[in-house]
Amino acid sequence: MPAPHTTLAENAIRQPARAQFEAFLDDHRNMLTSCLNGLTEEQARRSLVSSRTTLLGLVKHAIFVEKVWFDEAVTCRSRAEIGIPAGPDESFILSGEDTIAGVQRAHREACEAARQATSSLSLDDMLLGNRRGPLPLHWVYLHVLRELAQHCGHADILREQILDS
Repeated sequence: MPAPHTTLAENAIRQPARAQFEAFLDDHRNMLTSCLNGLTEEQARRSLVSSRTTLLGLVKHAIFVEKVWFDEAVTCRSRAEIGIPAGPDESFILSGEDTIAGVQRAHREACEAARQATSSLSLDDMLLGNRRGPLPLHWVYLHVLRELAQHCGHADILREQILDS
């Protein structure tokens, strides 16, 4: 995935901690969804590993991640109420209706909803809707950042393999 020349995080160096967290999250959100840019639908769905992991599936899973951590954990609504799978493995499953444009749009919408859901919270506010129990927003930000960073690495490798084949 080509990285942008100047990242949001680089522009947040002297900003408060919350702005830095959110800049790093947005950089990784953007990097992950951009892994689909310039690919065909077939390439985005191509399976190169024994798991359900595909480039399109990684971005679809990232939608699930956003909704688990910034809808379920914030609002305490169930996954069924939110309309997401019960577990993470199912979030990689692609339907016939999933397209690059549609999944990228849904990802952007999920990220915007996450920003809205946390906009009135402080980093120390407790999110009550996670199975682990109450968690501070700053911990959730770090957890989501770790997951996005891992998936960006997966996407880099898969995209390289697809483009080299």
